[in-house]
Amino acid sequence: MKNKLTRNWGLKIASFLSAAVLWLVVTNINDPISTYRVTDVPVTIKNANLITDRGQVYEVLNGTDMIDVVTISAPRSIIDSLDKSNIVAVADINDLTSVDTVPIKLSTNKYSDKLDSIRGNIDSVRLSIEEKLVRYLPVKAVTTGEVREGFTAGSVSTDQNQIRISGPKSIISQVSKAQAEVDISGFSNNINTDVEVRLYDEDGKEITAANIEKSITKVRVNAEILERKTLPLTCEVTGTPEEGRQFTGEVTFSKATVTVAGRSKLLENIEAISIPAGVVDVTGASEDVTVLVDITKYLPDGVVLAEDNFVGRVDVTAKIEAERDRAVRIPVERIRFDGLPDGYRAVITEPANECSITFSGLLAVLNEVTPEEVTAVVDMEAWMDDEDMDELVEGSYWMPVSAVVEGRDLEQKGVTEVRVHIIEEE
Repeated sequence: MKNKLTRNWGLKIASFLSAAVLWLVVTNINDPISTYRVTDVPVTIKNANLITDRGQVYEVLNGTDMIDVVTISAPRSIIDSLDKSNIVAVADINDLTSVDTVPIKLSTNKYSDKLDSIRGNIDSVRLSIEEKLVRYLPVKAVTTGEVREGFTAGSVSTDQNQIRISGPKSIISQVSKAQAEVDISGFSNNINTDVEVRLYDEDGKEITAANIEKSITKVRVNAEILERKTLPLTCEVTGTPEEGRQFTGEVTFSKATVTVAGRSKLLENIEAISIPAGVVDVTGASEDVTVLVDITKYLPDGVVLAEDNFVGRVDVTAKIEAERDRAVRIPVERIRFDGLPDGYRAVITEPANECSITFSGLLAVLNEVTPEEVTAVVDMEAWMDDEDMDELVEGSYWMPVSAVVEGRDLEQKGVTEVRVHIIEEE
């Protein structure tokens, strides 16, 4: 029996090999090895906290966390049961190399032991690792575009005024400002909307790196749209110049009109910007007085300046002129006697026809005075007091004439006298 089992070893081995080869042939004919290609397979980065826990951040370079092509070799029956969702690509930070690359491990989540091979066109994820920087920046709201004609942009505010940003030091250190920009083109009413917060470097170039973390991405911006109106300036001048000089009443401004902005209902009742008394004072002045006035102090509440490059400072000049003299000739019959006692009559004997009265004041006013405007009076009671006269006595006397010009800022200069003949009537 033993001889039968051990007899013809060569023939038996040859038979076994033939059977094995036959089995392989049959298998490959019925379930041949096939190739399956999948594109754009994402790589999962595992244990990234090993970097972040050290106060560092990382950035994947050149899109190496996405495998362009993964090729699988396996029996057709296995290939037919696989799709993209079965492919697993992992880069474990535990395997980080000294040159900041992480090997990619490829597998499938089923039939992994039946694969002939699996490989990708890249075999590692490349990282940039650096210190993490955290900064806090104010959020500034700005407007772009132009509002409707006749209107202007007023105040612009946000519901949050600070943002926290973090990321690679090389990028975060470049950030100069955080802005929320709202387009006001064509608007004539207030705007209230949510606006994205954008980051910019000192040259005004936007920084859009994906690995920047923001505490907020949007803020609500309220942009006030105001109506414009151009208003004149007025000023109330106070004080009296030195003797012999007068304020002419003329006030000039280095900027005669100012464009302001405010709500329509508020502006419709405002006709001028008034500089109050006390700001321009000509007390004791011998020449024109000029004062630099900040008119923003006198804008009504809710009204703002609406001119570029104008901050509200205006030179206000009060004109001062030397007084001049002019003699006005008054017919003597126009001189009135006040306080003449009953029973007496007064007749002017000198001058015979006209009395010359000198007035002092501004030349422009003096030139306009006519004799008809002059009120000339002889005050008999005052004259009698000056003469210590209890009762009027007939005779011829020199008496002073007082004259005024109603409505004009003029003063009588010197003493004007007329000779008066007093006659007691019977």
